[in-house]
Amino acid sequence: MRIGVLAMQGAFREHKWAIERLGEEAVEVRLPHHLKDVDGIIIPGGESTTIGKLLNRYKLMEPIKELAAKGIPIMGTCAGMILLAKDIIGSEQPRLGFMDISVVRNGFGRQVESFEVDLDINAIGRVPFHAVFIRAPYVKNMEPQVGILAQVEEKVVMARQGNFLACAFHPELTEDDRVHSYFLKMVKENL
Repeated sequence: MRIGVLAMQGAFREHKWAIERLGEEAVEVRLPHHLKDVDGIIIPGGESTTIGKLLNRYKLMEPIKELAAKGIPIMGTCAGMILLAKDIIGSEQPRLGFMDISVVRNGFGRQVESFEVDLDINAIGRVPFHAVFIRAPYVKNMEPQVGILAQVEEKVVMARQGNFLACAFHPELTEDDRVHSYFLKMVKENL
């Protein structure tokens, strides 16, 4: 499998290394031709407004939407979750808008209020996942077709809708590859 990792901001190298540790090919995506032959796409964290503007500037917004329409699985982490949302509360910033969710940016507070927590994610196994939250968003509202995969203080921090997977935390900043492995399983099921 060949996974494209949007390489504009955030810990894209760590996402790439996680995919490679799992034995698959990862390519950095900065321009539309980098999306050629990808089987899945990861949108890392960073500053969602800036990433949205860069997606437009480098003409990636439409090609990614076209791949999504073909069923290519896409995972967004932190800012990536925001970009996957159809509704960003209090913002009209550029977005991909694939998932029927409303997200709250910086939902757990500012940078200094970042935290780590052991998270129950039944979809990846019974052992809790040590999750890193940095200026994390959360899902405030969602349509019934969106599945909740994890919550913190009753706030949804991981959700899936069809071929889209959104995480408010940073799975790439741990050595636990189970979230990436789950995403690769989604990709494999789509081949």
